[in-house]
Amino acid sequence: MPATANPPKPTRAPPDVDAPAMPRRGRFLTVFGSGLVVMLADSDVGSVITAGQSGVRWGYRLLALQLLLVPVLYMAQELTVRLAIFTGRGHGELIRDTFGPLCAWVAALALTIASAGALLTEFSGVAGVGQLYGLPRFASLPIAAVALLAVTFTGTYRRAELFAIAVGLFELVFFFVAWAAHPNADALLAGAIDIPLRDPDYRYLAAANIGSVIMPWMVFYQQSAIAQKRLGPQHLAAARWDTAIGALLTQSIMAAVLIACAATIGRAGANPTLSSVGQMAQALTPFLGTRVGNLVFGLGVLGAAMVAAIVVSLALAWGLNEVIGNRRSADADPLKTSWFRATYALCVVAGALFVALWPDLVALNLAVQVIDTLMLPIVLGLLIALAVTALPRAHRLRGAYLWIVLAVAAVTCTLGLFGGLSGAGLV
Repeated sequence: MPATANPPKPTRAPPDVDAPAMPRRGRFLTVFGSGLVVMLADSDVGSVITAGQSGVRWGYRLLALQLLLVPVLYMAQELTVRLAIFTGRGHGELIRDTFGPLCAWVAALALTIASAGALLTEFSGVAGVGQLYGLPRFASLPIAAVALLAVTFTGTYRRAELFAIAVGLFELVFFFVAWAAHPNADALLAGAIDIPLRDPDYRYLAAANIGSVIMPWMVFYQQSAIAQKRLGPQHLAAARWDTAIGALLTQSIMAAVLIACAATIGRAGANPTLSSVGQMAQALTPFLGTRVGNLVFGLGVLGAAMVAAIVVSLALAWGLNEVIGNRRSADADPLKTSWFRATYALCVVAGALFVALWPDLVALNLAVQVIDTLMLPIVLGLLIALAVTALPRAHRLRGAYLWIVLAVAAVTCTLGLFGGLSGAGLV
C-alpha cells in the first residue's frame, strides 16, 4: 500500500507531554477503562458462542488456542495504545493522514462490516436469553433494539465507558460456570495437547476463535478512546497494564466457557453440537437448577452483549467521523453526529430484523467470527504499517520486536485464512 516516506506530523503535539509527574496509582486511575472495556467487549456474544461450540464439538482440544491468543491480542492492542499516545489521533484519522483517503475507506469498510456482524451476534444473544424465558424473537429483539438506540443516542461516551465496565463484569459469572461444571483435570490436560489439524471442521472452529479475538472495531475503539482522553507518554506504562490485564481476562473468560461446555454438553454422545444459544444454559441445570442456571447464563450473555454493543457503537462513530475528515475536539461527542446516528440506526434495525428471521443463530455467530478472521490481514497490516511509519522515530516498531510482530501476525493470518477457507470447502 502507498506510504509517505515522512508521514505528516500530528495535528497537535501528544497531549500532556510536559505535564508534571503524578503518582503511579493516579496515572493508572486516569488511564484505566479503555483497555478493560475493549477486552470485555472482545468476549462478546459471538465469542462466547464460539468458545461454547468449541467445547461442545471438540472438548478441550481448542483450549490451548485460547491461551496462545493472549499475547497475540495484547501485541495488537498495545500498538493501538502506542499510536494513540504518541500521535494524539484516532485510528481512522491516522490512516487517512498517513496513507490517504483510499486506505482510510478500506479500513472504514472493514470496520462497518465487522460492526454490523458484531451487532448481529449481540442480538442473537439477546434472542437466545429471551427464548429461555419463553419470549419469541419478535418480542425480545425490538426491546433490545429500542434500548440500544436510546442508550446510544441519549448518552455520552464518558458515561458509556463506565456503564460498559459495570455490565461487562457480569461476564465473570462464566468462571463460576466452569467451576460448577467440575471438569476432569486429566481429560482437560489430555485434550488440550490433542490437536487434530487435519480435520476441516476443527480448522474452521479454530479460525472462528482467531476471528473472535482481533476485530477492526477493537482497534478503532481503543485508539480513539485513548486519544479522546488526551493521554500522554507518562501514561504509557499504565495503559499497557490496562491492556494486558484486559487481554488475560477476556481469554480466561473464553477458556472458562469452553471448559464448562466441554465438561457438560460435550460429554453427550458422539459428535455433539450446539443447536441454540440457550442450550448452553442447560449445561448448568444439573449443578444450579433450571431457574438459577438460566439466570446466571442470562446475566453473563446480556453483560457481554451490552458492553460489546456500546463499544461497537463508539468505534463505529469515531471511525466513520475520522475517515470522512471530521477532526476531534476535546469536548466533541461522536455519538451526537447525524452521520453516525443514521448509520447506527440502520445497522441496529437491519440487524434485529436479520436475527429475527435467521433460523440457526449458532451457525450465524460462527460465520461472523470467520468473516472477522478473513479481514485480519487488513486490520493487522494497517496497524503494523502505522506503527512503523507514523510514530516518532524513538517509539516506532523496529528491530527484533518488529520481526516478532510480523511473524506472529503472519502465522495468525495464515492459520485464520486457511482454517476459514478450508472449513468452508473453498480450498
